Amino acid sequence: MSRSRLFGALCGQVFLVNLVRVVMAPLVSVFIVTFGVGEGTAGLVATAVWYGSAAPRIPTGYLLTKVSRLTVVLAAGLVLAVGATAAAIANSIPLLIVGGGMAGLASGLYFVTGNTLVSELFPERVGRMLGLHGTASQLAAAAAAPIVTLAIGSVVDWTPVLTLLGLPADEPWRLVFVAIALGGLTITAVTFVLSRGEDLPEAGAKDRDLVGAARAEWRTILFGIAVMGVLGFAWQGMFNFYQLFMESRGVAPGVARNSLTLVFAAGVPAFAISGSLADRLPQPGYLLGVAATFVVLVFVLTLASSTAALLAVSVALGYTVHSLFPAVDTYMLGSFPDQNRGSAYAVFSGLMMLVQAPGSWVMGSLAESGVAYVTAFRVLAGIVGVTVLSLLVLGRFGRLPD
Repeated sequence: MSRSRLFGALCGQVFLVNLVRVVMAPLVSVFIVTFGVGEGTAGLVATAVWYGSAAPRIPTGYLLTKVSRLTVVLAAGLVLAVGATAAAIANSIPLLIVGGGMAGLASGLYFVTGNTLVSELFPERVGRMLGLHGTASQLAAAAAAPIVTLAIGSVVDWTPVLTLLGLPADEPWRLVFVAIALGGLTITAVTFVLSRGEDLPEAGAKDRDLVGAARAEWRTILFGIAVMGVLGFAWQGMFNFYQLFMESRGVAPGVARNSLTLVFAAGVPAFAISGSLADRLPQPGYLLGVAATFVVLVFVLTLASSTAALLAVSVALGYTVHSLFPAVDTYMLGSFPDQNRGSAYAVFSGLMMLVQAPGSWVMGSLAESGVAYVTAFRVLAGIVGVTVLSLLVLGRFGRLPD
């Protein structure tokens, strides 16, 4: 069985673990109505998923010093199924937070392990393959809003299915999590079958010291956190409340909900293109250039007034922000030597996620306290801008890792 077929199964799994994270964004307004809560509480649900994604990443780095990459990938699929099932049957916000957090935990297990495994399966074309892997992840993001629209819209009557499953007939959004749970079980079985007899890489065989790897690679880890953690914090807050931001700018609710589809769809080619560019361009400079462009586009977005202009800037913003993800992974995984790669990447990934996870809760709290979405978006972009400027100054004095 070729590595390409196993790679295809990994792409299927990354689609699902990312879908369960980003599908919370178009469901925020649904949770507000269903459970009678405010923006801050609804934002906390989304934040729980991302905290769940952050929590296991460093422990996973330690786990990978004891067990194979494949074992953890398979475990992630099973945890995803359990978490999505819990979210589907949750009858209160605390239970929904628990289910979402478990589903997020699966994504944390997978991203630390899956990205590392892909980089080792194809060591001669890390950027390209991580870009394709990220493209599968981004397809889930682009599909999230249409999936929610299909579930809660009037096109299909889901009552018989909900009744069969014993779920409330007037809450079809629960079927989204049912589908994710079934998909998680299926793709785990497929991955297991395709991996049997496969000659898996042994590049991480000497990676047995999590703390030592972190100490050896601390400068690269901190740089990655400064870029991806801070920008991810801002983007978390923005995209989970993107629909409500667009509505506040006068965009019709249906168009506002599916504006996220444009944002995420623009990221699909960004993953493939940026992954290849990251193989060729000076990476620290490329990363900072993308982050600076993000800041400019957010301010342009808050100045746009017509629906057409808002959607056009959304496309540019979606392409830009999603260009950063494969570039950061290519830089980090390409910089770490074999004996440190899995452990150092886990430390980076875990700390980076802890920095960005509160973005949704912070954004929701600002909105609930009366801060206009335009103002909140500008504040978040300003934080990224200050960070980029600081890193550029450090780079000027040769203080950034090469």
